Amino acid sequence: MRAPVLVRKEYPADIAAIRELLVAAFPSPAEAELVDELRASAHLSISLVAVDDGVVIGHVAFSPISVDGVTLGLGLGPLAVRAERRRQGVAERLVREGLELCRNANVGLVVVLGDPRYYARFGFEAARRHELRDEFQAGDAFQAVELVNGTIRPGGGLVRYCSEFAKRC
Repeated sequence: MRAPVLVRKEYPADIAAIRELLVAAFPSPAEAELVDELRASAHLSISLVAVDDGVVIGHVAFSPISVDGVTLGLGLGPLAVRAERRRQGVAERLVREGLELCRNANVGLVVVLGDPRYYARFGFEAARRHELRDEFQAGDAFQAVELVNGTIRPGGGLVRYCSEFAKRC
């Protein structure tokens, strides 16, 4: 009988496997480079891996975001799962456990750029409903979930990811 997939914080020994996973999961190495840069600058606030039989099969990153210049929460992404392990609940577990860590750390707001149909299951909704705007003009793909009531100020504001993201725009 096989042990269930384990979701845990990344260890230094996971870094090469995370990089390899991200390079394989995306069309370019940009996301792998982004995670490396976030880690190097201490902006990788939460980094979780999904491990099966000692092999990293998934990863999710959370990094600081600001709203009108005030750090108010975290941005989720990138999120990646090995191609042969997709559609098995691995990404969902990574997101749910990451959001739980956010709640436990009293993170008030999490934003994501992604498919609204996918992220709605976690409580995300179009950020524009909170009058939040993103620097990428992502439309409905830019979503937010308020984990602590009152974090999002009336009138919302412009959400910015850390400077490492700006290099990829």
